[in-house]
Amino acid sequence: MPLAMSRPWKHPKTGIYWLRKRVPDELVGLVGKREELRTLGTRDPAVAKGRHAAALAEVEAKWANLRAGLKVLTEREALDLAAPLGDWWISQHRENPSTQASWRTEYGERVFAPQPPLVLGNGSSLEAVFALREGEIEVMQMERWCLEAATEISSSRGIQLDDVGVRLLARCVARIIQGASLKLKRLADGEPEAAVFPFAHVGHTTSSAPTSNKQPLPFGKVVDGWTAERRPAPKTVYEWSRVFKQLIAFLGHADARALTGDDLIRWKAAMVAEGLRPKTIQDAKLAPVRAILQWGVDNKLLAVNAADGVTIDARGKQGEKKRSFTEEEAKIILRAALKETDPVRRWVPWIGAYSGARVSEICQLRHEDIVEIEGIWCLKVMPEAGSVKTSGSERIIPIHPALEANGFIRFAQKKKEGPIFPGLSPDKFGKRGGNGTKVIGRFVRQLGIKDARVSPSHSWRHRIKTLGRRHGLAKDILEAMTGHGSKSVADTYGEFPVEALYRELCRIPELIL
Repeated sequence: MPLAMSRPWKHPKTGIYWLRKRVPDELVGLVGKREELRTLGTRDPAVAKGRHAAALAEVEAKWANLRAGLKVLTEREALDLAAPLGDWWISQHRENPSTQASWRTEYGERVFAPQPPLVLGNGSSLEAVFALREGEIEVMQMERWCLEAATEISSSRGIQLDDVGVRLLARCVARIIQGASLKLKRLADGEPEAAVFPFAHVGHTTSSAPTSNKQPLPFGKVVDGWTAERRPAPKTVYEWSRVFKQLIAFLGHADARALTGDDLIRWKAAMVAEGLRPKTIQDAKLAPVRAILQWGVDNKLLAVNAADGVTIDARGKQGEKKRSFTEEEAKIILRAALKETDPVRRWVPWIGAYSGARVSEICQLRHEDIVEIEGIWCLKVMPEAGSVKTSGSERIIPIHPALEANGFIRFAQKKKEGPIFPGLSPDKFGKRGGNGTKVIGRFVRQLGIKDARVSPSHSWRHRIKTLGRRHGLAKDILEAMTGHGSKSVADTYGEFPVEALYRELCRIPELIL
């Protein structure tokens, strides 16, 4: 019997067509879900058919790359992958080439090039040595941007690369952007466009007349410009780009200048009809659109931000607010964790219970992040281990006596240099916390804790704040330990000594299991 072909699926309530495609079993772990579900943004079956074919081709191309496993790139392949960035880069700055300042062409040849060692020879002053390092910070920032761009290019296409492959692709990104930036510099220096671009290039004419605001402006151009300037985490780029793809599918066009507030209100109504929670619509859909459109306004690409004033009441209803684990729930989880042989299920709940750290922060801890400071064992939450949510998230957390008594320090010290949970595979963004959250979620729910107001991972953070209030912990110290940041300028004065952090943390008693 022949297999049924994938075809647009019509939502029974809204009448909007969707792509629904079951992820093959062998790819579920890599894709991170069991079904690809994408709105086609139309109720017209003919339009849906065309959009479905395009979306399906994109999905299946990505799956083919994932099935191929680890890919060893040639330099030619890496350059082909990086090449579109050059056209995009020129399109961002062609009208005002002298304003391109984020890529420093004078340092471009040093990006990913071996750096000379710091050697203080006879008769050399420290000032002379450090003069050799001028621009080193800029070079490091440019290298980081290239690595993030390489990661996004490969992950968006399902191409699996090892560190060597990512670095090769990043070097090619650097070469492409350096070449494009040098062309822009020639334009800024007054060289005629016909000499700089002897052939039709990046969709522009050779006319020096400014682009009319009536000409279409692809959403992708605004998203790419915002991405290049703000340099968000790859996961943010992925999620926010996906939001714009959903908006484009709904609108049936990709012109940012044609977008109106009424369009967004209709989109909001469609999402409400599909059953999305108001908080999801507000924070995960409308907020990204508003932020990126505002970048377009700030950079003179758009006259107005069509998303201004388009909002939804996202206040949680009674009975929906997330809550702390109760004493009994906490005991159930920690008792069960004691019996686990899997290190993630064994230790992540315990660390969360006595530190309030985020699961992502716990899952990326390394051997070298468990340190003794002034005689007190501590956890270091640092960006070197992986991304942190905010600048205030970078912090030191003393290890609670309950954790030490149960053998956590011995466990961490037995690990070799590197992650203390090496068996926890990173997700497609290279973060162990993504898969760690899934592991802990299944573990807690299997224990019979089903209340939707409980977050299997995040309710420990709620609990630590509850316990802090119950046992009289100093508010500023509690916020410093949980990484909630400063509320006023006065809060930024001074430091938080480890002994003060430990003294307050010890006010929280150990649970009697």
